[in-house]
Amino acid sequence: MLGFYENFPANIHRIEAFTTCLSSKRLQRRLIQVLHDVNLRKFSFEEVACPTVPQCMVIFETGLAEAKNFNYIDEEEKQKVLSALRKAPFQTMDFFCAVRYYKGILGNKMPLKFDYYLLRVVFVRNNLEMQVFHERGPRYISPEDIITFLVNEVNKASSRKTLKKIETKP
Repeated sequence: MLGFYENFPANIHRIEAFTTCLSSKRLQRRLIQVLHDVNLRKFSFEEVACPTVPQCMVIFETGLAEAKNFNYIDEEEKQKVLSALRKAPFQTMDFFCAVRYYKGILGNKMPLKFDYYLLRVVFVRNNLEMQVFHERGPRYISPEDIITFLVNEVNKASSRKTLKKIETKP
């Protein structure tokens, strides 16, 4: 089933809730577009999170779940998802996110170990919940930073703030 990963882990490392002014369908379109745009783009560590590795470049590779696999979000996959969204919005969207790190600048870059995350986004009316599971890797970027980065990228793609964090009381 497109958008749903059958083996998503039960032990979640970070959960955050957000409210939105967009319909689920419009928000899902925007999310797919943002993930497509972020794929393979080079970011300095400072653009993503508080750097744990100096002079480091970060590259994301994300894929959308389909049953037991993930499909890299390239132009073809993006069009497939947008076509499915014309029929009905998803209730859940699961993503795999590989975060690649390269230390050094320009020609002298050295690859470091990668981080692998699973991200589940659950949509309910004008709210959504993001769940992050860190599968493996050195965890240079925390699950909280992954959520913050994605929310910031979605909000940057809009003329007004699309996602607002719902503060929970301890």
